[in-house]
Amino acid sequence: MRRTLLTAFAVLAALIQLSAQEQTVELYFEEKDLPDGVAWLPAPPDTIGALFAHDIMQYMWGKSIRDTERGRQAVAHVVTSAAEMAEFFSVPFGMTISEEATPAIFKLVSRSIPTFRLSVAKPKDTYRRLRPYVRFGEQTAIPWDEERERNTGSYPSGHTIRGWGLALVLSELNPERQDSLLKLGYEWGQSRVIAGYHWQSDVDASRLMAAGVFARLHTSPAFLADMAAAREELQRLKGETDGVRAPATTPSTVPAARIYRLDGTPATEQSHGIVISRPASGSAVKQVMGH
Repeated sequence: MRRTLLTAFAVLAALIQLSAQEQTVELYFEEKDLPDGVAWLPAPPDTIGALFAHDIMQYMWGKSIRDTERGRQAVAHVVTSAAEMAEFFSVPFGMTISEEATPAIFKLVSRSIPTFRLSVAKPKDTYRRLRPYVRFGEQTAIPWDEERERNTGSYPSGHTIRGWGLALVLSELNPERQDSLLKLGYEWGQSRVIAGYHWQSDVDASRLMAAGVFARLHTSPAFLADMAAAREELQRLKGETDGVRAPATTPSTVPAARIYRLDGTPATEQSHGIVISRPASGSAVKQVMGH
């Protein structure tokens, strides 16, 4: 009984432990108005089925590439604040997103991210699924977060819904950059598998949750107003710069988004998909479509 209460308390504490910015920003919806993942999402895979076998294989794949550039990128993707995520997404967006440079776009970003994250609170608390590193008793790629996250629910992934949700919002705002944005949003979720904090099914479920929340956001007058203001700001800035600006700065750890092979090495420009290379100061973001 005491252990159950401690676990429940840990889950609750983790769910309300958002960044200071997320705690103060006004969300677009309350939790009760967002899609109920317990009502329509499938439960986490049973530990004796084929889906869980796939989860294990993906966990092993993630472990195998941690000591690569892609593995280091997975560690960099641990950030959750609007400012830090905006810095990463500035690269595929083609323009610096910040409170100072793009206040209307940043407002849209800072309100959207925690709204997406709020939607996974109930299924996390309901299922309380063990995280991969807890089940296997192994170290992750981000050891400093292990104790804090140990007793929190794994299903669905909070980091994934932030990243995929933001990719959806920015793709609507700037459709010319949609493929680059969606690629980073996808990799944001895969980073949690690589780091050992989530099963693949946790990540997949969060992408479904994000789609439901994204649809719900379009019934919010506040969201639609913020989107309109952000679009107006984007068009004005594009006109002022005679094209899309490259970010003034990018995260210094690793490239913000790239496509990788299964062994964790970056793909070449001849590979399938999209390759986004780090821009030099003042240069345009390079985007190459694969075959």
